[in-house]
Amino acid sequence: MSKIPYKIFLTEDEMPKNWYNLRADMKNKPAPLLNPATLKPMTAEDLAPVFCEDLIKQELDDTTAYFPIPQEIFDFYKMFRPSPLIRAYCLEKKLGTPAKIYYKFEGNNTSGSHKLNSAIAQAYYAKKQGLKGVTTETGAGQWGTALSMACSYFDLDCKVYMVKVSYEQKPFRREVMRTYGANVTPSPSETTNIGKAILKEHPGTTGSLGCAISEAVEVATSTPGYRYVLGSVLNQVLLHQSIIGLETEAALKKYDIKPDIIIGCAGGGSNLGGLIAPFARDKIQGKADYKIIAVEPASCPSLTRGVYAYDFCDTGKVCPLAKMYTLGSGYIPAPNHAGGLRYHGMSSTLSQLYDDKIIEAVSVKQTDVFAAAEQFARVEGILPAPESSHAIKVAIDEALKCKETGEEKTIVFGLTGTGYFDMVAYEKFHNGEMTDYIPTDEELKESFSSLPKV
Repeated sequence: MSKIPYKIFLTEDEMPKNWYNLRADMKNKPAPLLNPATLKPMTAEDLAPVFCEDLIKQELDDTTAYFPIPQEIFDFYKMFRPSPLIRAYCLEKKLGTPAKIYYKFEGNNTSGSHKLNSAIAQAYYAKKQGLKGVTTETGAGQWGTALSMACSYFDLDCKVYMVKVSYEQKPFRREVMRTYGANVTPSPSETTNIGKAILKEHPGTTGSLGCAISEAVEVATSTPGYRYVLGSVLNQVLLHQSIIGLETEAALKKYDIKPDIIIGCAGGGSNLGGLIAPFARDKIQGKADYKIIAVEPASCPSLTRGVYAYDFCDTGKVCPLAKMYTLGSGYIPAPNHAGGLRYHGMSSTLSQLYDDKIIEAVSVKQTDVFAAAEQFARVEGILPAPESSHAIKVAIDEALKCKETGEEKTIVFGLTGTGYFDMVAYEKFHNGEMTDYIPTDEELKESFSSLPKV
């Protein structure tokens, strides 16, 4: 076979026409969302005031394996999909490793990340339902940017609650949202009852995704014609993001490439869940034995140091209870620069896969992540987002292990965002001002003590 090209592209005809629902093939299904008032599984009727009708159906369905992608969404996808699977020849050479390294690059759209895959779907269903607008939260701003683009496309109003530390650290991503017509508020804020309560309890807080979710849900449920949409964690989001993994699988098969290790960063789970979907399926069915690694920040280690329990999905405790690996809904992570990974819990689907040992997890320090990001940028020519750089760090680690053992393993990781609006973080790293905060066991124990008794 001839040398594998730097970039493997699928044709438009080879693009997946369906989203894949991994839950349909899981032997142990993720535990259901619970109504916090009754502690009974959430029904479609319970969720109707919060989510769009069609998205609720996707959220609750754990038996249908494939959902057809509506033509209007598929046509939008064609503006930036299929995305390339890139062979990191230059990185391999720099490391001196026999490993073969590939990355699926999702940054080729104005939002700069994979988030647009689900944003356009959720905006489509909101428009189909005849809604006026949607509310959401955003961490680093990539989800908010993607949703503002999608809402602009469908002429929907978009209200974004952006985690305060990211609002201040990443002003240009905020301005992209405003360019597309979104209203952006730093969270926690004085504009909601929950925001006021959080500020009263934690004055001067830098915020968290859990805080921003609470505010966005409050506004959605109290404003006629609006619903709440979420960029990660939920089953519906992992469903839409499965297009990443399905394209990756198809590109690998095109050149008869068999991966050994698959790596993705993990905050709420949208990136990792989307990338690994078909590979986790094959592992569950005994068709392959991939090593699948979730990489999370040491400052917010929900999988590696959290507990597997029912917990609120938000800090204000207005959302349903989800069984997940969690640090406690009241845990507010340190203000590290990977804003998209600063969530106290993990997708219930990924939590179940981790508990079943289908996937494994590691946590990494912030300064090590940025060192890896810089190394990657210098040889591969892409400036990566801090979130995706967690996967880069562990991909390099695995490649160096191959260098020690001489094994020619094939490594695939997700590069799901660009870092061109994250230059404050890179500046802190270059100036030696970046720190590595790791919570103590005592801090986590205190946070665990507030978990709901379910």
